[in-house]
Amino acid sequence: MASKHHLLLGLLGWLPSALALPNILARETAPTVVSFATSMDHTSFSGTPTITGALNASSTLAMTISSLSVEPSATTYPSDGKLHDPAPAPYVPAGGVGTNGTTPVYNAKSDFDFQSLALVLYAEYIELDLFYDGLARFSEKEFTDAGLTAEDRYLIQFMAEQEIGHATLITNILGAEAPKQCQYNYPYTTVREFLDFCQKLTRFSEAGVYGFLAHLDSREAATLLTQTITTEARQQMIFRQFEGLFPMPVWFEVGVSQSWAWTLLAPYISSCPEGQTRLAWQNFPALHIVNQPNPDRINGSSAYNETLTPGMNTLNSTGIDDSCLKSDIIGEACNASITHNRTTPLSFPGREVLLTWETPGQSVGPNNSYITTTTAGDPKFVMWVSQLNVTYTALTMGDNSTSGSTTQPNTTTFEGDPAINGTMFIAITDSDPFLTSFNFSMANAHVVAGPALYQAG
Repeated sequence: MASKHHLLLGLLGWLPSALALPNILARETAPTVVSFATSMDHTSFSGTPTITGALNASSTLAMTISSLSVEPSATTYPSDGKLHDPAPAPYVPAGGVGTNGTTPVYNAKSDFDFQSLALVLYAEYIELDLFYDGLARFSEKEFTDAGLTAEDRYLIQFMAEQEIGHATLITNILGAEAPKQCQYNYPYTTVREFLDFCQKLTRFSEAGVYGFLAHLDSREAATLLTQTITTEARQQMIFRQFEGLFPMPVWFEVGVSQSWAWTLLAPYISSCPEGQTRLAWQNFPALHIVNQPNPDRINGSSAYNETLTPGMNTLNSTGIDDSCLKSDIIGEACNASITHNRTTPLSFPGREVLLTWETPGQSVGPNNSYITTTTAGDPKFVMWVSQLNVTYTALTMGDNSTSGSTTQPNTTTFEGDPAINGTMFIAITDSDPFLTSFNFSMANAHVVAGPALYQAG
């Protein structure tokens, strides 16, 4: 007897009818996946862009989104543990979204939805290419020297295969205008640099989704994307373990805005197919952490100018004199492992952090067709974004208008949980607005440069 296979893809909204289609039953063959290449050139774009700038709307209602007061209805529910409205069915409390029996349609329902999902698809495709590229670029011996076995390499391959599924899912939601696979360029030259690049790219890809997930108009698409991004979170943890970092040094995973994720991602996309769907998100000027902590050092905080590129600030593993890979001492060693607890932390409260940043107007991203911009005023603060916290420290300007320093703050999320930890985000801002996780995108108007990934732990 054929099994009943309820295929969610049969309900995706890009099919010709605007109505939801019935589930596909008794299906014996799997649906096809997106086409992709596992071998391509990884060089920078050298041509002339035919179009520049982010995708613009025909009109803009205001220069910024104003902060509003709390809606009166937001605080009326009594939260006393009792039921206050008739139940729509037995054992079903009143309320919720999409719980009234309406057939779900898994599609984009607004410009915000489409542009957010398109950004995710750009990220899924680069991860697909990235994981395959590392496996192809480095020899078995190079992986072994970095502490990774054949089984570890297979796990990277399996993560690449996961990205095929992720790209297929989002492509089916978006339809014919979904972005396609592009060509990419990567700065890493060693396995350790590859691992660091992967753990940082999966970090901001994950955080970029958390930042908008609850804001999607399409609750149906949000459900599928939640099932996607939870896998992404596991990938980021695996790459931390491969790098010898503590796998999950925070109590809460952070969310950032789409423009923050796009700023970090775009510099590694060389070119895209002609007619590729463009994004509306902002590209901010790049931020370089001059003394970014280096996870390959026994004393990571002693690093100076040991990154490959700004933004992601991927580690440079060349010429390190106190490599933790050469140590077998507990608390110092950083070989691939389920977990390590370092005796000397990568960073610490009170540490001076040295920064430089670019001016706006730089060409970045696919075909050099996006331009970095900022609407902020003069640089005054460094914004630290980790877990549930947005924290500011004063910026001391350096010898010129694009350099400065600050001090790593000493703050906690809850008692016993240092807020500044893990692979987290910083940016230069013109002011210190009060922000929370749900309205974090309000930070964009104040960003002078950044974000950058700060390797706090």
